[in-house]
Amino acid sequence: MAEYEHHEQPFAPVFDENSKVLILGTFPSVKSRANNFYYGHPQNRFWKVLAALCGELVPQTVEEKKSLVLRHQIAIWDVIESCDIIGSSDSSIKNVVPADIAGLLCKTQIERIYVNGTLAKTLYDRFALPATGIDAVKLPSTSPANARFRLEQLIESWRTIL
Repeated sequence: MAEYEHHEQPFAPVFDENSKVLILGTFPSVKSRANNFYYGHPQNRFWKVLAALCGELVPQTVEEKKSLVLRHQIAIWDVIESCDIIGSSDSSIKNVVPADIAGLLCKTQIERIYVNGTLAKTLYDRFALPATGIDAVKLPSTSPANARFRLEQLIESWRTIL
């Protein structure tokens, strides 16, 4: 049986002073950590959804992904700074240390916050909402575990970020 491991957030938030929209995930998966960037699992549909919404090709490299979000005034980060987790299982997450989302907001023009999935919403509401005062809109997860949503449905649901 897999054991709990403690992990620190391996990625800095992607943002600049022009960012107006923040998209928050929960915590990077094992595949994302191995691929050194957010939503690095090849079956995660995050980058396909964003590319479709922005009218661009799906970015392949970390630099292309950063460039895509920044060109469209989007910031990305996770709700969790560190936690104990078994593999990539969001349901196993415990001992959460939240990310300083309010601190990030002070450095940007972010007006709207979206969360990628139910757990990200729950954790945002618990840890960040009291400090930010900005309600986050829950979007359906782009994770491969969310087989209920086809890519076209995700794109339609995520259209609200525009």
